[in-house]
Amino acid sequence: MTDLIAKPRRPGRPPKVARPHDFDTREALIRCGVEVLTEQGFMATGIDSILKRVGVPKGSFYHYFASKEAFGLAVLDSYAGYFARRLDRWLLDESLSPLERLAGFVQHSKASMARYDFRRGCLVGNMGQEVSVLPEGFRDALEQTFLDWQRRLCACFDAAKAVGELPARADCGELAAYFWIGWEGAVLRARLVQSDTPLNTFIAGFLRGLPR
Repeated sequence: MTDLIAKPRRPGRPPKVARPHDFDTREALIRCGVEVLTEQGFMATGIDSILKRVGVPKGSFYHYFASKEAFGLAVLDSYAGYFARRLDRWLLDESLSPLERLAGFVQHSKASMARYDFRRGCLVGNMGQEVSVLPEGFRDALEQTFLDWQRRLCACFDAAKAVGELPARADCGELAAYFWIGWEGAVLRARLVQSDTPLNTFIAGFLRGLPR
C-alpha cells in the first residue's frame, strides 16, 4: 500500500505542459516566415528579423524550432498546405469547365501578386532557386511539393479530357509538369518587371499549345 501513496514533489521547475499560447506563437512565427520568405527567400532571411516582427524574444525561438532549418521546413510545409487548398478551390470547382478552372487560378494569382505590388512570389520557387546552398533536407521537400501540384493539375487535365476540352491522346502528366515549370519562370519574371505581362504571355502561349 505504501507504494500507492503520492510522494511530495521536490522543489523545482513545474512540469512543462502545452499551452494555447505556445501554439499561437508558433503559428505566428510560421505565418511571418511565409510572408518574408515569399519576398526575399530563405538564405537572406535572418531569424532576428522574424522574431522582431512577431515580438518574440530571441531566446524563445528554440522552444518552438530546433534550428533555422527546422523553421524553414515548417514554413515550407505550411505554404505547401495553403497552396494546395488554393489549387483545390479552383481546380475542383465543378461550376466551371476544367480549363476555365485553370484560367480562374491564373487570374486569382495575378490579382494576388498585384495586391502586393509584385514583391511576393512563390515561396517554393524562391527556395528552389536557392537549393544549391540550402540544407539537403529541402531538396526532397521542394520536389515533393512540386509533384503534389502536378498531380492536382493532372487530375484537372484528366477531367478536361473527359469533357472533350483535351483530346484522348493528351499526356496530362506531361502537360501538368510543363505548366509548373513555365509558371514558376513567369512568376519570377513578373516580380522582376513588376507587371503581370509575363503571366499573361505564359498562359496565352500554354493554352495555344494544348493539343487539339
